[in-house]
Amino acid sequence: MHTDDAQPAPVHSTDPRTGASRGPVAVEAGADAVDTAVRAAAATLPALADRTRRAEFLRAAADRLDAAADGITATADAETALGTARLTGELARTTYQLRAFADQLAEGSHLGLVIDHADPALGRPDLRRMKLPLGVVAVFSASNFPLAFSVAGGDTASALAAGCPVVVKAHPDHPATGELTARLVREAATAVGLPADVLRLVHGFEAGPALVRHPLTAAVGFTGSVRGGRALYDMAAARPRPIPFHGELGSLNPVVVTERAAATRAEEIGAGLAGSFTLGNGQFCVKPGLVLVPAAEPGVEKAVVAAAAQAPAAPMLDPRMREAYLEGVRERAAHPGVEVLLAGGAEAVEGAPLAVRAGILAVAAGELAEPLLEECFGPVTVLVRYRDAAELESVLARLDGNLTATVQLAADERGPEAAALLQRLVPLAGRLVVDGWPTGVAVAPAMQHGGPYPATTSTSTSVGATAIERWLRPVSYQNTPQALLPPELHDANPLGLPRLVDGRREA
Repeated sequence: MHTDDAQPAPVHSTDPRTGASRGPVAVEAGADAVDTAVRAAAATLPALADRTRRAEFLRAAADRLDAAADGITATADAETALGTARLTGELARTTYQLRAFADQLAEGSHLGLVIDHADPALGRPDLRRMKLPLGVVAVFSASNFPLAFSVAGGDTASALAAGCPVVVKAHPDHPATGELTARLVREAATAVGLPADVLRLVHGFEAGPALVRHPLTAAVGFTGSVRGGRALYDMAAARPRPIPFHGELGSLNPVVVTERAAATRAEEIGAGLAGSFTLGNGQFCVKPGLVLVPAAEPGVEKAVVAAAAQAPAAPMLDPRMREAYLEGVRERAAHPGVEVLLAGGAEAVEGAPLAVRAGILAVAAGELAEPLLEECFGPVTVLVRYRDAAELESVLARLDGNLTATVQLAADERGPEAAALLQRLVPLAGRLVVDGWPTGVAVAPAMQHGGPYPATTSTSTSVGATAIERWLRPVSYQNTPQALLPPELHDANPLGLPRLVDGRREA
C-alpha cells in the first residue's frame, strides 16, 4: 500500500505454478489516481451517446482481441495456470459477448421504448419512456476468469453497450493480462473515433474503495468473495448518494440426487459430478459444492470418488487461494461425523510445486455442521447423506441463496414428486439445472447468472442480453414537444426501433 505522497508501489505479475514473481507490470493507484481515472472516464459520456458508434467500438474491440489471441492467452496462462485450451475458449466467449451486445445496440429493444399518447377521457397526458445510461461504472475483475469476467468481460461489455464509461479495478492475480486487454480495447475506441478513456484501468487494494466512494461513480459490478464484496456493497449503500452495487459473492450450488436416480444412473452421475467440481480446479463460481445423496444408494459416492481420483493435481490461481483451500479442507474434515472419501491436499507436480489435488468429504444429514454449508473455493465437494424426505428438507431449509441448484432424476421421474422437488429449489437459486451440471454458463438471452443473497446482491444477471439493464435507468417525458424529444421517441420512429405505442407492439 501507499499514500498519494509516496512513490506508488509496483504491481507484480506472479506465476501461480511456482509463486515466483514475473516482474512489475503496473503501479498501484491511490485516491488521486482513481479520481483522475474516474473524471477522465466521465468526460467521455457525451461521445458514448452515439449508439451506432458504440456498436462499432464493441466490434472493433472484439476484432483486436481476436487478432492478439496468442499473446493474450499466453499471458493469461502465465498468470493463472488455467491452460491455453481453457483460455482460448474464454477469449472466444469474451469476444462473442462484445459482438452480441453490439448486435443488441443495433436492435434497440434494451431501450424499453414506450409511448402513451394523451387521452383526455382518462385525464392522461402524453407520456414517452426510454432508458438512459447511469454514468461511470466501476468494474471489479474476477480472479477466476481473467478474460470473460475481467477487463473486457461481461460487466464491461454490457456497461459500454449501455453508454456508460468504465473504470476497471484490475485483479492482482492477472495484472499483465489486464494491462494488455485494456490497451487493445482503448486502441479500438480511438480507431472508431471515441476517446480512449471510455475505459480506464487501475490497480491496487486502495483503488477498490476509492472507486466505490467516488462521487462520479454511478454503479458497481463486482465478482469475488463474500467478505470483500459485502464490504464494498456496504460502502456503496453508505455513500451520501447510494449507488447500485451488482455483486456476485459466493455460492454452494447444491445438487439433489434422488434415490431412483442413484439406483439407475450412479456411474453417469458420479462421473459428471467429478468432472464438474474439478473443472478449472474447482475455481468456478458455479462449482457444485454440496451434493445431497440418498444414504440407501452408495453407488454415486463410489463412482464420484473413482472418477475424481483420476483428476490431475493442478495449481490454484494464487498461493493465497491455495492456502485457503488447504486450510478449508482440513477444517471441514476435522468436524465430527465427517468422512474423508478422497483426501484433498497439496501435491507437487513437475513444473508446478504449488499444485493441489481434489478432495471429497461425506457427512450424514443429521451431523451437517454449519461450516460445511460455506463455500470452499477449490476442487472439493461435500456429499450429504439423507435417509428420507424429511432429512432432505432439513438440509434444504438451511441453505442460503445460490447461483444454481441442480436435481438429478431417473428417466421415469417426470411426475408430481419431481415437479415438487424442482419447485422446492426455486427459492434457492437463479438457475435450475435438471440432469446436468451447473459448470458452464451459456451467453444467451435466457441466461440468469445471479441468485438470492449471498450469491448476488441484486436480482439481475451478469451474463446474457439483459445484463445491460443494470446500467440503465428509465426516464419519462411528459407533454414534451416533438422537437425536444430524443429521436427514439418521435412519432415517426425515424430510427426504426421496436416500441410499445398505446399498448401495441410497433415493429
